[in-house]
Amino acid sequence: MNFFQIENDAIIAGLFLILLTGLFYSTESNHAFWKKLYGIVPPLLFCYLIPGFLNSYHIIQGENSGLYGFATKYLLPASLILLLSTANLKAILGLGNKALIIFFTGTLGIIIGGPIALYAVSLFSETFHLAAQEGGYWKGLVTITGSWIGGSSSQLALKEIYGCSEELFVIILVIDALVANVWTALLFYGAGVSSKIDTWLGADATLIEDVKKSILKYKETKDRPADLKDLSFILGVGFGGTAIAHAGSGFISNLFAPHRDWLMANGLEPFSSQFLWLILLATTIGIILSFTSVRKMEKVGSTDFATLFIYFLIMTIGMRLDLFNIGANVGLLAVAIVWMLIHILSMFVAAKIIKAPFFFVAVGSQANIGGVATAPAVAAAFHPSLAPVGVLLAVLSHVVGTYAGIISGWLMRFVG
Repeated sequence: MNFFQIENDAIIAGLFLILLTGLFYSTESNHAFWKKLYGIVPPLLFCYLIPGFLNSYHIIQGENSGLYGFATKYLLPASLILLLSTANLKAILGLGNKALIIFFTGTLGIIIGGPIALYAVSLFSETFHLAAQEGGYWKGLVTITGSWIGGSSSQLALKEIYGCSEELFVIILVIDALVANVWTALLFYGAGVSSKIDTWLGADATLIEDVKKSILKYKETKDRPADLKDLSFILGVGFGGTAIAHAGSGFISNLFAPHRDWLMANGLEPFSSQFLWLILLATTIGIILSFTSVRKMEKVGSTDFATLFIYFLIMTIGMRLDLFNIGANVGLLAVAIVWMLIHILSMFVAAKIIKAPFFFVAVGSQANIGGVATAPAVAAAFHPSLAPVGVLLAVLSHVVGTYAGIISGWLMRFVG
């Protein structure tokens, strides 16, 4: 064991909050160094990479920590409720067809990208091709489709559907995390230089600006300082709504539990997942509240709470990243890299053709690759008011994830 290893979650949580405090203070600083640094590297990227380095050097043990589970079960739904409850959904839906076109292009890139990548790597390496056939690599690779589009629930469903071995699955998990996390980090960086990318795409970013202006229109009146009643109300809405979502998700998932075999056989296993229903219900609660006076909570800092929760969640995601462990199979890693490049290329080509802003590429991709945990964070890197766009697209990805995996798996059968 590393002498400097921190195993106590209370210490790790305190460390993360200290790091976040320093980050928030430095982003508000007028010092030339900080302005130049954050002009190159978005602040959110540090929330992702610093814990990743701490885990990679075994200063903390991300896989053994309970912070990620806490953040995903409690902070994530609370942040979704708080963000969506203050959202101007009419303006968000006004983003139009371009957002959906880019999103589904990314989904299609993942579905067909896997079989194409497996075939391409097999062509260049006969040794890998033989190993892939003998080891049934396609059974493990298809679970990446579920992970990237539908999240862990879809990934586990596809693992069971196609009978991926535990040994192969462990390698797949490492490769999956590495490739997806590197792309997520690049998206955070891209958010900081989005104007340059939009220029290259020939995109008209006025749609995004119009949405931001519409969402923030009522902010023209001065915010007032929050008092104890306001703070308790914000936390009550966020975590009270989370409590309702947990209760409802447990009830609904139990209704589906007796039919789990039928659901799995028909590719509907995620609907028996309590986590999927937790996210769907939290999202629904937030949307409903956005049509009430609760929306005015933003005037006293509700989105600041939600942003803090998201930043902390990103740190718990980063702490699970091992920067030095790429698994034992270079061929599978090559497949995953080519696969990701196909996904990225398909989205940029589509964006170039329809002149869509990079925001749609980044959030649409992360909704496919990262889901509800990181898509809102990537959207928030462009502007906090845009986080609900990531939420809605990520929930959509949960719905189609297992179906996409089944289609991709069917195609991979002929390759692997």
